[in-house]
Amino acid sequence: MIRTATANDLDVLYEVCLRTGAAGSDASDRFENPRILGQVYVGPYVVLDGCVPLTYEDHVGAAGYALGAIDTDSFHSECEKNWWPSLRAKYPDPGPAPATYDQELMSHIHRPPRPPQEVVAGYPAHLHIDLLPRIQGMGLGREMITRLLEELRSRGASGVHLEVDINNQRAIGFYEHLGFGTLIIEGDVRIMGRSLV
Repeated sequence: MIRTATANDLDVLYEVCLRTGAAGSDASDRFENPRILGQVYVGPYVVLDGCVPLTYEDHVGAAGYALGAIDTDSFHSECEKNWWPSLRAKYPDPGPAPATYDQELMSHIHRPPRPPQEVVAGYPAHLHIDLLPRIQGMGLGREMITRLLEELRSRGASGVHLEVDINNQRAIGFYEHLGFGTLIIEGDVRIMGRSLV
């Protein structure tokens, strides 16, 4: 069942994030702190205003999520006010040359990257989705993205973008099938977008 995620789901959604955090594969062996990946890429979408957090729950529990922010610039402002300060107090800034995956995320917390402004101007919303293997290949990813896009559109978003690893051909094909096209390639990241009007 697809439903709205709440703060009560954070622990299990952080686990989903970790288990899919290596371009869709398990990233558990990369991190000393198993929560930090979810704190960066899941938490703010679940608890902050201006976001659409969906989760899929099966008989075992929450097994995936589709998360969206209606306006990327507003999302970053909201994170600066209400999400990053507590994490910055908890995690020290590792400086400009992080040496571990944990430190890379600490650097992200202290210096959050932003998509290029030309992307945000044309595709102001953004999203990401992760599903555990047990619910992959069942059409649920398409169903969750479709519902998320409908919700973003109904709340005024004119376009949406996402980032995907350039080596994740399966994901790129999935997004292309859903109408996303490549906007920019920056390093190992492909930014894709589609109109919602």
